[in-house]
Amino acid sequence: MNSNKNLLFTLLCLVAFNYTNAQETDTDENKLSLTEGTIDNQFEYVIQRSNNYEDYKVVKKTWLYALKAHTIDTLKVIQQNLSDTKLVVKNQAEEIKILKDNLANTNATLSTVKEEKNNMSLFGMQMSKAGYSALMWSFIAILLALLLLFIYKFRNSNIITKQAKKSLEDTEREFNEHRSIALEREQKVRRQLQDEINKQKTNKKDK
Repeated sequence: MNSNKNLLFTLLCLVAFNYTNAQETDTDENKLSLTEGTIDNQFEYVIQRSNNYEDYKVVKKTWLYALKAHTIDTLKVIQQNLSDTKLVVKNQAEEIKILKDNLANTNATLSTVKEEKNNMSLFGMQMSKAGYSALMWSFIAILLALLLLFIYKFRNSNIITKQAKKSLEDTEREFNEHRSIALEREQKVRRQLQDEINKQKTNKKDK
């Protein structure tokens, strides 16, 4: 009794499995079409719907012509897409070249600007900022040295002038003193001479 039940259950499972597979196959076949879908699906449609003859497939001519036309159309679309892609690639290559040229020009301009920024023009000659700064500081140092030398010479000249003026004043004072002494001596000598003259006159009168 149990063996009959098991056998009956097994048969029911097999029937259900075959029915399910048949439904799935019918569903897959229903999805296939000769007028829609990819070329692969159309080929699959022709293979599955064609009749079998020994190891061959009997295919309708209309299906073959339709499949050929669809394949040619697909190839044309692919070729057109390929041409469009090549054109896009060519245009992009030209744009990239233009961008590279613009980038090169921009880099050249930037280098020129940087060079001009880092350099200074002096008497029509381009010099680096460091060189220009060093030259300017050298000029300032030379001018400062000349100024210090001028101040030193001026102070020396002023000291010498003061010393000369003092010496002149001392000389004038000594000269005036000497002149006064000389005048006093001269006046004294004149008085003595006048006294002597008067004395001689007096003596002559007495005789």
